[in-house]
Amino acid sequence: MAEDIKIARHDGWIEVTIDRPEKLNAIREQTAIEILDVMEEVESGRQFRGLIITGSEKAFCTGVDTSEQKNEPDEAFELWRRRKRSRKVNQFFRALPEFTKPVIAAVEGYALGGGFEVALLCDFIIAGEKAQFGLPEAKLGLMPGGAGTLTLPRIIGKPLAKELIWTGRRLKADEALQLRIVNHVVAQGTAIEKAREIMTALGEQGPLSVMFTKSVIERGFESSLAEGMSTEADAFFALSFSQDRNEGLAAFREKRAPKFKGN
Repeated sequence: MAEDIKIARHDGWIEVTIDRPEKLNAIREQTAIEILDVMEEVESGRQFRGLIITGSEKAFCTGVDTSEQKNEPDEAFELWRRRKRSRKVNQFFRALPEFTKPVIAAVEGYALGGGFEVALLCDFIIAGEKAQFGLPEAKLGLMPGGAGTLTLPRIIGKPLAKELIWTGRRLKADEALQLRIVNHVVAQGTAIEKAREIMTALGEQGPLSVMFTKSVIERGFESSLAEGMSTEADAFFALSFSQDRNEGLAAFREKRAPKFKGN
């Protein structure tokens, strides 16, 4: 039984709903442990094609629960070790970009601080029309620590990312769409429905194709064109030996829906 999340298993994906309303869905160690367990289930379950992460209508996630962070004078180096090796919140942030299957963030309400960073580390974001995004850490004398200084500039460029991080200004859903931070803005309360629609469409594609293209896009984004093309060519060649490739071509010839098995 999960304490901090709700889990819904669908035909092809799993949904995680962060469920800490008294904390506006701020995540703590227990939250991260539970989500990491679900991520492992999705990764290892061939029947699952992806993961959806969502929250409540009021808040997707408002960051990391700071009540667990106690900076005792004689614990500084132990805190350093824990954040590197054992702290589950840090492991959760690092696990998202390494996940081999699609992860969609369905955002309603506030996605602030670490909550915004979680969404940015997903493959893409679906936002309800009243969603708000922001990195307010500078107002607290802090800075983003969940890759926000890395993910946000890659989407919107360095100058605007610096402005948003330094001022803590919040973005409404429409502006986030204009800046290509989110893929879709939908009516309030329907972000999860749009995410399910897209996940259903993804489930009809070859799972190996999705996995390989995700890897190539992520690896190739910061490489040279020549390096990226080499990586792409290797993945393309590898797929030519898959059974799914044969099934996809046969289905096309026979004008029927393919039955992919992920092998």
